[in-house]
Amino acid sequence: MAQVYVALGANLADPISQLDNACKALLSLAPADSFSVSRYYRSAPMGDVEQPDYVNAVAGFKTSLSPIDLLDALQSIENQQGRLRELRWGPRTLDLDLLLYDDQCIDSPRLVVPHYGMRERSFVLVPLSDIAADFILPDGTALSSLLNDALRAELVIAQTP
Repeated sequence: MAQVYVALGANLADPISQLDNACKALLSLAPADSFSVSRYYRSAPMGDVEQPDYVNAVAGFKTSLSPIDLLDALQSIENQQGRLRELRWGPRTLDLDLLLYDDQCIDSPRLVVPHYGMRERSFVLVPLSDIAADFILPDGTALSSLLNDALRAELVIAQTP
């Protein structure tokens, strides 16, 4: 079984409930004893599109799904929760991004792992550190070396699940 980490984000249709429902759906992909989720954080949206703040978290779990099968499962969960892909970096009911899949590096047309933007995004790094503080990225970089007080200050805790 592979250890995976998935970023969760939502800013429409009661974002906290969207993340709660996504966690329930993710549990169906994993042994329950392997599942953990960070606190929920509020973050400002990326890009120039006017929209509400996001609620973000990171879930970690083990799965027997291949990376592409997991991607398909994540996209199915997004679709079940009303995700529409209309505008890049636009508002959404749910966004699930596969951040890490074991220590694999994947670069395919459908999937890039580690996630291409995770090193610069406080709304990924801070929640990931909640559940995997000692994590070492596939390239040997310690997660703790990517975190600083400025990144932590960008986020506000929205809820502890």
